[in-house]
Amino acid sequence: MVEYGLLAGAAFAAGFVDAVVGGGGLIQIPALFSAMSGTAPATLLGTNKVASVFGTSAAAVNYARRTPIAWTTVAPAAIAAFLFAFLGAYTVTRIPPDFLRGLLPFVLIAVAAYTFFRKDLGSVHAPLHTGTKEKVLAVLVGAGIGFYDGFFGPGTGSFLVFLFVRSFGFDFLGASAAAKVVNVACNVAAILLFGITGHIIWQLGLMMAVCQVVGSVLGTKLALKHGSGFVRRLFLVVVVLLIIKTGYDAWLK
Repeated sequence: MVEYGLLAGAAFAAGFVDAVVGGGGLIQIPALFSAMSGTAPATLLGTNKVASVFGTSAAAVNYARRTPIAWTTVAPAAIAAFLFAFLGAYTVTRIPPDFLRGLLPFVLIAVAAYTFFRKDLGSVHAPLHTGTKEKVLAVLVGAGIGFYDGFFGPGTGSFLVFLFVRSFGFDFLGASAAAKVVNVACNVAAILLFGITGHIIWQLGLMMAVCQVVGSVLGTKLALKHGSGFVRRLFLVVVVLLIIKTGYDAWLK
């Protein structure tokens, strides 16, 4: 029962963080591995996805009610992400993702530095692309992120927020809303894969999903209330924590 309480709290916190800037897996996945240490890693990852998809979906719905979502960008990205998440998951069964572990902290450092020094980045919603160019770029971003999420995964939500800001000219609030939709697509693909292979503890995943939704609703409300400046600050905090976590995993663990 203590373990379930820990996981409920972790799911709530993950839902809150994920709803604003992504990166909830930084909280939820270590909690699962700590509380359920005797369980197969694939099963823990599958269970994590079940909880996450509910929290992310709740955030996406709440954002859609309060802030416009650029569906001409988001829909192609989400479809591509769904398809390529399968490809990434298949690839990881053939090629271990170990080479990414040492590279990821440097990528995150670059993202954090770029965001920190570009003070105006994501402060104004000013889409950069329209028409075919917008859709093609959206497919490329969705495909890349979907493949990465299926193949490796850490920081997917935060990368999505950054890419929607940097590549499409969204403000941080709009980028966070868009990222949720694409993240849902990735999570659904993962759940289908893990479900087919029997790597989901449904009772635990659904219990955590309830807590994720509660945290997600609170996080979304705060993001909508305080706007892009708040999202940007929390984004930087989460990316720094991801740098520490991925650096530890790559070089010290």
